[in-house]
Amino acid sequence: MSTTAELLKQASELFPDEVVTSAHVRHFDLPLGAGRFALITLDNGHDHTKPTTFGPASLANLNTAIDQVEKEAADGEIIGVGITGKPFIFAVGADLKGVEILKEHEHALAIGKGGHEVFKRLSKLAVPTFAYYNGAAMGGGVEVGLHCTYRTVSAALPAFSLPEVFLGLVPGWGGCTLLPNLIGPEKAVSVIIENSLNQNKQLKGKQVYDLGIADAIFEGADFLEQSLIWTAAVLKGELEIERPVIDRGEAWDQAVAKGRFIADSKVHGAAPAAYRALDIIAAAKNGDLQQGYDAEDKALADLIMGGELRSGIYAFNLVQKRGKRPAGAPDKSLARPVTKVGVVGAGLMASQLALLFLRRLEVPVVLTDIDQERVDKGVGYVHAEIDKLLGKGRINQDKANRLKALVSGVLDKAEGFADADFVIEAVFEEIGVKQQVFAEVEAVAPAHAIFATNTSSLSVSEMASKLQHPERVVGFHFFNPVAVLPLLEIVRGEKTDDASLATAFAVAKKLKKTAVLTKDAPAFVVNRILTRFMGEIQNVIDEGTPVEVAEKAVEPLGLPMSPLVLLELVGPAIGLHVSETLNRAFPERFTVSPNLAAVVKAGKRGFYVYDSGKPELDPEVAALLKQGDSVLTEEQVRDRVLDAVAQEIGIMLDEGVVAEAQDIDLCLITGAGWPFHLGGITPYLDREGVSERVNGKRFLAQGVASVPA
Repeated sequence: MSTTAELLKQASELFPDEVVTSAHVRHFDLPLGAGRFALITLDNGHDHTKPTTFGPASLANLNTAIDQVEKEAADGEIIGVGITGKPFIFAVGADLKGVEILKEHEHALAIGKGGHEVFKRLSKLAVPTFAYYNGAAMGGGVEVGLHCTYRTVSAALPAFSLPEVFLGLVPGWGGCTLLPNLIGPEKAVSVIIENSLNQNKQLKGKQVYDLGIADAIFEGADFLEQSLIWTAAVLKGELEIERPVIDRGEAWDQAVAKGRFIADSKVHGAAPAAYRALDIIAAAKNGDLQQGYDAEDKALADLIMGGELRSGIYAFNLVQKRGKRPAGAPDKSLARPVTKVGVVGAGLMASQLALLFLRRLEVPVVLTDIDQERVDKGVGYVHAEIDKLLGKGRINQDKANRLKALVSGVLDKAEGFADADFVIEAVFEEIGVKQQVFAEVEAVAPAHAIFATNTSSLSVSEMASKLQHPERVVGFHFFNPVAVLPLLEIVRGEKTDDASLATAFAVAKKLKKTAVLTKDAPAFVVNRILTRFMGEIQNVIDEGTPVEVAEKAVEPLGLPMSPLVLLELVGPAIGLHVSETLNRAFPERFTVSPNLAAVVKAGKRGFYVYDSGKPELDPEVAALLKQGDSVLTEEQVRDRVLDAVAQEIGIMLDEGVVAEAQDIDLCLITGAGWPFHLGGITPYLDREGVSERVNGKRFLAQGVASVPA
């Protein structure tokens, strides 16, 4: 049997580029005359922008520090051991860069065992141990603290989570086993499963304390000092920490069942991580910690060697790295300053845009429309939303007053846009209307102003074609709801120049959006893929497959909602309009469903009614449907839909709509809520063999979002 030190040495040889975390030990006398104390500080030598992680060499350093304090504790030299982090960061878990390069199951198993063997030692010292969660703590950072006897948390702590299930892993260094035994299974399921699958929701310091994960909470300013005074009181017996008695009966089984229900509703059985975590939580009911740790090791190794985790890490890297450095964006030094924004239109979309520009840029924003009533309504919407932010305590009265003063509305474009640097239109989706709007804006706006269009499917080049200066028109396509979905498709028209494009990217960054550069091709990226996807669903329904079979067929993709519920959200009329646009561009691949046209003509808002709380086919819609007699199985439907999507993505990449397959995935994750655990769409199509079946090759090289060859 390899020792912990040998395990970690072998693992660190596989991972030469680790950013290594030191574990510094210092000694001092506790207050209140409590005695000599050892404090271990985790620090990787960088500031808070590079959070502390645990790779093999980092775990080895912590192991060495524990060697030292273990001897001191055994010799009676110290009465307790604490562990804390550098400023603003406690520790954020395993170093995922090391996980990506693992090729062997035994190496993956060593990562799990290594973490367990080191962390477990904290619970076996001859003296009590204390974790001081001073800053961000995630994954292994949370777990190292769970192995301690006591925990305190800073009220200023911004982010605390066990995000592993979100990425396609399980909390594998004690999280699944220790947390339910500390705070009970229901709360543990909420932290490990529900928060993870709810877009990796983070806890704040107060929530960590309220859940019972921490025994005490102190203000950030003197957090460590107060924690040490509290520690002294605990060690002197002046403070007794009471923990709840855990119900190990039916309540435990009900909590696990609730977790399975949450997992089913979020991933529909399509991702194994949540279910593996729930199995370990279920088994932890008997309180046998070592059995739990062994199960965590096995689950961790199995998942590391599976496609889902690689896809999850790939998706995480896309959003965190590629999303912040968009492929193909011009040099940012070419961007022009934006000190005033004009919005053409004052409807709901235009008003949402005005609010976003106002909040992020904090510059004057002026709306125009065709009559005063619409203008007033648009400005009124922005004011009402600012009041809501004030009511929730998100901004103070001074900021609310300042923002309200910056937004205005006028009828005369010359008055509104004469000094605007950036003008965006959000008017009716009709090329003639948009051309006219831009002609009117060009006549009154300054020569340097950028003109942006929020079109979802029309040609940016055609929109700009009648202007004297088409080079300053750029596509700036947001997704609804604007405040929620991060994606911004930035479209380069045939004549768009680098300065206009650079300005668009600079504005996108200030708006905190994930910008992806796309060619001026019909419906750009997200709407083109979704329309092909939805079109194939519509086709099989039109041909005779029952609606519920067509809907259920794509459940294994784990999408946030079914295709026809998505259609309802988008609006059947908009869905029909986009399918008509794409049908004109590519009639051989994009159809216009006569049934969808009939639903729109009848003024229906969707296919479903919700009388029972669940979606059921609207009898009036059912009466409108004219279907053929070709009935497919769920598997046949799924194959047809995925084949169509793989074909479309292949064509888009050949056409150069985006730089790489990675941009397609980034668009679908951030603009359509495509599941993180699939890595977007292309890793899934590769993994299921669809890419090779349809296009004769994978979209991504082996190892990019999969286990290296």
